[in-house]
Amino acid sequence: MGDPELVAQHSTVDTLIDRLVDVAESLSVEFDRWEEQYVSGPSLYVVVLADANYGQYADPLGANTWPTDVARVVPGSPEAFVTAAEEVAFSRDGAVIVTVDGTVQRQMVRIRSPSAKEVERREEIDYADWMGTKHLSAVEVSTREEVLAAVTLSEEDGRVTVFRRGSYEDRERDELGGRWRVDQ
Repeated sequence: MGDPELVAQHSTVDTLIDRLVDVAESLSVEFDRWEEQYVSGPSLYVVVLADANYGQYADPLGANTWPTDVARVVPGSPEAFVTAAEEVAFSRDGAVIVTVDGTVQRQMVRIRSPSAKEVERREEIDYADWMGTKHLSAVEVSTREEVLAAVTLSEEDGRVTVFRRGSYEDRERDELGGRWRVDQ
């Protein structure tokens, strides 16, 4: 059947990513001003890493920080994590780094574009016409070996997307919540 430790680690990673998606979807669904002109919704960009060694492709983004005094780990208090995510989604810019154990790094970052040499070594990346700067960054960073996934919430339309290995799975706002949607 395989190594039980690897199965447990995979299950933990999937649970962590599912939790991040749930939070992004919750922020999208709770925001009710998507149709208003000149209004931006919540925006979130989370990169899940195998370890906290990301300096070779990310730079600190000034005063943009995750409120670690509110929520330091994803699997901790669900209410505290949602509160922290909402604060970041409405008032900060950049990527939030989360390590595989669920620890959120305080400093938010700017992910550097890949160099020409890095692009040559990568498989073809799956780009879409709707992708903005944040999504392009997320799909590109997802091709790095140490990146397990990136999760985004679009401030333009509430779309939630999970990026893995240069591909993506997304749900537009009216598809969020799946079978749990109240309006179905």
